[in-house]
Amino acid sequence: MRMQAVLQAVYPPQCLTCNTLVTTDFGLCADCWRETPFISGLVCDLCGTPLPGEDPGHPVHCDDCLTIARPWEQGRAAMLYRDNGRKIVLALKHGDRTDLARPAGGWLARAAGPIAMAEGTLVAPVPLHWLRLLKRRYNQSALLSSALARAVGADHCPDLLQRRRATGTQDGRDRDGRFSNMQGAIRVHPGRAARILGRPVLLVDDVMTSGATLAACAEACLAAGATRVSVVALARVAKDA
Repeated sequence: MRMQAVLQAVYPPQCLTCNTLVTTDFGLCADCWRETPFISGLVCDLCGTPLPGEDPGHPVHCDDCLTIARPWEQGRAAMLYRDNGRKIVLALKHGDRTDLARPAGGWLARAAGPIAMAEGTLVAPVPLHWLRLLKRRYNQSALLSSALARAVGADHCPDLLQRRRATGTQDGRDRDGRFSNMQGAIRVHPGRAARILGRPVLLVDDVMTSGATLAACAEACLAAGATRVSVVALARVAKDA
């Protein structure tokens, strides 16, 4: 405790996104908290997009999830991909801000709620192709899934899934193009097949846009014997939110 007090005196806690002094480590200042679009209230049960109205007491779905077949059973997101939410995701993904994964794990745990704590759940990230991983040096989704698993006390398998081919960026592709680009790209690691058999899986990604990448991952898990698949993303791209 004394060493921690000394370190805080020398290096006082700073806001995660603006460096303003705050009272606790890995926190946001009041202004940045207000500018971070955390999702709350009624959400689509399949993708986590916020919806208008009060909770009707049964699952509801957004327009996209009413028209697109989702291979997973439930989905959530911690924040919207805009304002400070977008800044946090980009800092983690491209800015070497791996320290953001720790607080993000708590945000993901809060968003996923009981989904993440279902008995026997195996938490796993959306994989990067090895060439992308070599260039970036880390998989941001694996950092998030590790932090989430620690936060809820779940089993974690960072290499459960493999990206069999380099799919390139999904940016600039329309919805159909995104799904076509991911076809046949994901498989369960041959050496991890026993870990998934007969268990629920929670997939973790940094951003959900069309859901094409998560769909490919979910289909691979179900084909390998997962009992059910759920998904959670740090941020959700939502047209009308």
